[in-house]
Amino acid sequence: MDKLRGMEVFVGVVDAGSFTAVGRALDMSTVMVSKHIAALEQQLGARLLNRTTRRQSLTEIGELYCEHCRQILAQIRVADSGAQAMRATARGTLKVSAPVAFGSECLAPAMTAYLDQYPEVNLDLNLSNRNSDLVEEGLDAAIRVGPLDDSSMVARPLRPFKHAICASPDYLARFGTPLTPADLARHQCLDFLHWRRLVRWRLEPSEAAPALPASRFRSNNGHALMQAALAGFGIVMQPEIVLAEQIQRGCLVPLLAQFVPPARPMHLLYPRDRQSTPKLTTFIEFVVARFGAPATLK
Repeated sequence: MDKLRGMEVFVGVVDAGSFTAVGRALDMSTVMVSKHIAALEQQLGARLLNRTTRRQSLTEIGELYCEHCRQILAQIRVADSGAQAMRATARGTLKVSAPVAFGSECLAPAMTAYLDQYPEVNLDLNLSNRNSDLVEEGLDAAIRVGPLDDSSMVARPLRPFKHAICASPDYLARFGTPLTPADLARHQCLDFLHWRRLVRWRLEPSEAAPALPASRFRSNNGHALMQAALAGFGIVMQPEIVLAEQIQRGCLVPLLAQFVPPARPMHLLYPRDRQSTPKLTTFIEFVVARFGAPATLK
């Protein structure tokens, strides 16, 4: 028989003083109450109650066991109420992974508004261009750029991830404005350190890929490359979200727009079988409302 149910029945008998009263309270026959007590005593190999025709009392073992049963049942009630509260209100720690550029430029600033709206939620935001394993790393959700290869996840489409090619007005005044990809061969191009050699400055159409000299400035950080471009040291190709503010201010000038690689798909992923909680559902709603692809917006 169910041991926890047996403990509940046993404590009920002690408190109510009779099998009949407990049976009425738990909607259970007196015979079934007796079976639960007998099953506990058999499992423990000891008598818990001294029973006579008129009254019952706890044995010494029964008194100690009853105290422990009360503690266990109280802890279960606390666990149940905590779980119910978490399902009723967005609370707890939300663990999210996102690409560095999108995460630092877009998601992190937006999440401060989310946390203000849901003050009982904490955020662990891991920024990495590595595709994190949501299940192994215990993540609630992840943002991915590029084609998806994991059909076990729910994928919500976000706005496509675009790149831009830019240089400062000062650089263009000194070295001229490139009009075709071939012109880049005569310019100083700032390279992202982790680009593979075969995809370095891949432009459209594919045959337009320029033969570029070795870059004198390389970095694994888009902001570092942008700062070099702002200083007039060369031409930068980075995610548009990294360069957007400086383009808007006129500090960087977009170049070769018709040759920029096509925008890449971006999605919000979360496990298909993950039990829905308010912290996850509110996060999904928030991100899709802020960054969702046009077809997903209401």
